[in-house]
Amino acid sequence: MAQNKSLSTQEVADILHISKSTVYDLIKRGEINSYKIGRKVRFTQEDVDAYIARSRHERSTRSVKPVDTSSRLLSSERDAKRDLVISGQDVVLDILSNHLCDGGVDVGRAYLSSFEGLLALYEGRIDIASCHLYSAEFNEFNTPFVRVMVPGVPTVLVNISYRTQGFYVRKGNPKNIRGWEDLKRPDISVLNRRVGSGSRILLDGHLKKLGVDAKNVRGYERIMRSHLTMAAAIAEGEADLGLGTERVSRQLEGIDFVPLIEERYDMVLKKSELEKEAVKQLMQVLSSASFRKEISHFSGNDYRDMGKITAEV
Repeated sequence: MAQNKSLSTQEVADILHISKSTVYDLIKRGEINSYKIGRKVRFTQEDVDAYIARSRHERSTRSVKPVDTSSRLLSSERDAKRDLVISGQDVVLDILSNHLCDGGVDVGRAYLSSFEGLLALYEGRIDIASCHLYSAEFNEFNTPFVRVMVPGVPTVLVNISYRTQGFYVRKGNPKNIRGWEDLKRPDISVLNRRVGSGSRILLDGHLKKLGVDAKNVRGYERIMRSHLTMAAAIAEGEADLGLGTERVSRQLEGIDFVPLIEERYDMVLKKSELEKEAVKQLMQVLSSASFRKEISHFSGNDYRDMGKITAEV
């Protein structure tokens, strides 16, 4: 099956050997990602692969569960419930958590944005925050934000991957979009991500560099739920460009990708946590052959520094 072919609900049901109604139940429960073209629900092969990868570990005696990070629990109260709470939205973190569960670590997952994750780490609501936050002032990812948002707390940044961020444009790039400067054009409309997301902060940083007021960018206030829904909307001609990761562009027909910048995707944790047994196991999983093999099929990620400490703050 072509990797970039969109899949119908029936095709996904056939692949998973379940009924269409069960597929819809999986969507409602948030267990499998999907997107819409018009009124039709569609999936990418990567959506299905990610669901299979997560399901493969369900036989573990300890399952990964989403956690409620809205209440500001004291760390001692929170730790009594989970060995580790990991924040972030990349599927690689789900697979990492499942490997930890298989090793006996009681893991919770919080699906927060990069900005929200750092705040939750500072407040003691989570143990690990993943982030890909670009500082236009320092032309650097993550470290400047950690320094400001987790003040006075010694932290370490452990690399997960490098990913290319760029513009999704319609197939053939009819508006001849080439780079950041095109955001100045009055004939260009955009789609955006929610406040606090890495892509939103990356876009805002470059708009500031260009001296462009966001209110003058057509479509700036139109927020998309995910990179996938954004790319699908671009393919349908709902806007001219959207900023997101290259990996998603490989999953959809009708999309071209204009690469702009390589982002560093890190996990941030307090330095004192490095001595915790659960964190030691996490570091072992990151370097294990079985984990690296399982994530290798997620195209568009570069894992050359996975598990390495990229910075200390």
